[in-house]
Amino acid sequence: MKITIIGAGSVGMLVASFLSESFHDISLIVRSNEQTIALHEHGLVRENLDGTISKTKVNIKSHLTPLSEDTLIIVAVKYNQLQNIYKILETQHKNIPILFLQNGLAHYEEALCLPQETILFGSCQFGAEKINQYTVAHRGIGVLKLAMGRGKEKILHTLSELKIQNFPTEYIENAEQMLFEKALLNCFINPLTTLLMVKNGELVENVHSLKLLEDLYNELMDAFPEERERFQFADVKKLCIQTASNTSSMLADRIHNRQTEVKTIVGAVIKKAQVRGKSLPILSTLYHLLLAVEESGEKM
Repeated sequence: MKITIIGAGSVGMLVASFLSESFHDISLIVRSNEQTIALHEHGLVRENLDGTISKTKVNIKSHLTPLSEDTLIIVAVKYNQLQNIYKILETQHKNIPILFLQNGLAHYEEALCLPQETILFGSCQFGAEKINQYTVAHRGIGVLKLAMGRGKEKILHTLSELKIQNFPTEYIENAEQMLFEKALLNCFINPLTTLLMVKNGELVENVHSLKLLEDLYNELMDAFPEERERFQFADVKKLCIQTASNTSSMLADRIHNRQTEVKTIVGAVIKKAQVRGKSLPILSTLYHLLLAVEESGEKM
């Protein structure tokens, strides 16, 4: 099986690096000439958790060309780039499976409008940080959860049964529920790390941010009580510790003065609560603070 990954940010680079250990034909679609040159010159470099370095060669392309039916497309760009990507994907053969790795909920129904017969969704629990144009750091071991949107399950089982060291994968039955649960996790960590401008681990090291985190957790569990068994507060703290050195994706966007995914993550969860007649005053305050910071262009 061939794999083409659209997006050479932290997630796209880390996924390409690990999958290259099991698949020999990996292509990475890169937008900038600078990154293309760097990857050609240095290869794709991964800083591992134990301090070792892994280096691999992947095919570097500047745009997506018509692909063969034995190719899996993995879309690893941020949500705000998807509208342009959809137009490109529509031109690919309907038998080519597509895996989406976005945060939030907005892309779920949009992706299912594509003509391709097999649509999959992924939820990234690992930590990744782009160090430079050719280096990505693995910041925390976490599962890549995979679920069917529709279509043939063979490709999903192939991916979920991979045995790659430090890169576990898991099959999940319900794609929409999987994405919602990841959005909840993001709501615990991303808004606070972004506004406080701290790494994940610092949320539980500071007594005041820990109190904010716990209050936010209780608010979300009151709105979605069915998730309380799945998300114990101890699990949220454990996630912060496991990815302690990780810069959350939303904070990384703020640092680099990029548009964040606050609307598709935090905004979507607030809307789901409103449908239930629940208000989320803490999360809503964080939401509007994030939008205010984003609109002001303030960064680290």
